[in-house]
Amino acid sequence: MAKAIWNGVVLAESNETIIVEGNHYFPPESVNMEYFKPSDTHTTCPWKGLASYYTIEVDGKTNVDAAWYYPTPKEAAKHVTGRIAFWKGVVVEA
Repeated sequence: MAKAIWNGVVLAESNETIIVEGNHYFPPESVNMEYFKPSDTHTTCPWKGLASYYTIEVDGKTNVDAAWYYPTPKEAAKHVTGRIAFWKGVVVEA
């Protein structure tokens, strides 16, 4: 079971993550969205496409753009559509 943890809170937990380039992509239904706020940040991956970000807020602390997802990825990355991955100090235990 993979878990994403930040500031002492489990943000996501799933047996169904997909690992791409060393990152666990969690299914959206496994993510506790009460801690997530949409961000205006976007980046582009040459083979996955346009990524969108979430800022995470837990107990008054903010982790800007600490989660990302591909709402409409390129064909090569269709398998991660809508799945959420983490960085910036979010610990993923597998």
